[in-house]
Amino acid sequence: MTMKTLFLNPPSFEGYDGGAGARYQARREVRSFWYPTWLAQAAACVPGSTLIDAPPSDIGIDEVIHRTAGHDLVIMHTSTPSARVDARTAARLKQAYPQLKVGFVGAHTMIRWEDTLQRSPAVDFATTGEFDDAVREVTEGKSISEVHGVAWRAPDGTIVRNPARPIIHDLERLPWVVDVYRKFLDIPKYYNGYLQHPYISLYTGRGCRSKCTFCLWPQTISGHLYRVRSVDNVLREMAHAKEIFPEVNEYFFDDDTLTDNRPRSEEIARGMAKLGLCWSCNAKPDVPHETLDVLKDNGLRLLLVGFESGNQEILNNIKKGTRVDRAKKFAESCHKLGILMHGTFIVGLPGETHETLEKTIQFAKEVDPYSIQVSLAAPYPGTELHRQAHANGWLPPEDPSLTNDGIQDAVISYDSLKADEIHAALERFYRAYYLRPKPILRIMNDMIRDWGTMKRRLREGREFFAFMTKRTSQRAAV
Repeated sequence: MTMKTLFLNPPSFEGYDGGAGARYQARREVRSFWYPTWLAQAAACVPGSTLIDAPPSDIGIDEVIHRTAGHDLVIMHTSTPSARVDARTAARLKQAYPQLKVGFVGAHTMIRWEDTLQRSPAVDFATTGEFDDAVREVTEGKSISEVHGVAWRAPDGTIVRNPARPIIHDLERLPWVVDVYRKFLDIPKYYNGYLQHPYISLYTGRGCRSKCTFCLWPQTISGHLYRVRSVDNVLREMAHAKEIFPEVNEYFFDDDTLTDNRPRSEEIARGMAKLGLCWSCNAKPDVPHETLDVLKDNGLRLLLVGFESGNQEILNNIKKGTRVDRAKKFAESCHKLGILMHGTFIVGLPGETHETLEKTIQFAKEVDPYSIQVSLAAPYPGTELHRQAHANGWLPPEDPSLTNDGIQDAVISYDSLKADEIHAALERFYRAYYLRPKPILRIMNDMIRDWGTMKRRLREGREFFAFMTKRTSQRAAV
């Protein structure tokens, strides 16, 4: 008999997007939430299970405890910044239901499995890789000592790590996630400043071919082998999604490298056009004009583009595999074709100086994305950036939590550029980019055309300036 299982993205910090679909596990400048796709995928593999994504719906710990009643097992996604808070949540659940089993999953447990169990006495086991099959076997009653891909607490208190579990190559044997979304998630609660509302995000594959030193998931759970579902499988799920989500205005493919396989991405695009669906996806700034043309002609609205820096030396340092000159050409093609870009940038990467910061700001103005996201370099455990930071003394003696009350913190410090200066550069970047005539006119035009957009943009503006004020005050208090 399958254990009655609750999959939980737990409450932690107010507005904290720590779910498995969040690229940066932190509170953002504007309230935004990604779908907990990895948890939903695992939940789809366990018939009769329940999914709670607490942050978007502002579900607190008391309500979580109430909804946990009747369950035998809780599978909780945790992350490096939220691990201590999540451990307290596990303790509260065990206090309320002493017979309850608790498992932690995520990239953090893959790297810090022993530390996770030592610091969290209420947690019975932690997964050490892709967790879909490991969790399913636990729910089916298989002895934890025989489940590959987990570390567990033995009756005598010792911590045991079982053999690793190979990655899943046949992704088509996994059930679709959209039915889990429909059953358990409140779709309008998922906001994203650059995607049309309401939106849905999901994966057509796992893994990333790129070797970026800062990126967490490819260096831990998903790996550098891009494993994909067939185009037919993807489009059948999208056709099903169209039927059950008539209110959704945009679909986002969250694969890291969807556009790397250009023939496949073009085939998916043509299928989306036949379904009449608006869609967006991630892309590196190296997609050729001819592919962009096909994607645009078949319903593509926006690309989320990891520019990261406008300095070639920094791009080389982080093994980004892109070139500044080609990024400019890519941006030029997007503008000509009418493809919007949401550009992501990171300040404080290895090699950063005052001069490179200003160069990246100027680069951002030149490529002129529709919107931008600026993040602080975050050395998550398990990444090459984390290993470099420790080896070179860029971090304090004790590993930092990476966030302050859920807000991303500047933790890396160089001889030529201190953490406080990196932190200050983030706000300067935003102001230098957005307080220009072109972005202001874009925002105003969007607001004039649609009343719903106007309400969203006004809310986002209030949130942005309140967030930046709080971030500055927190840093000043340190």
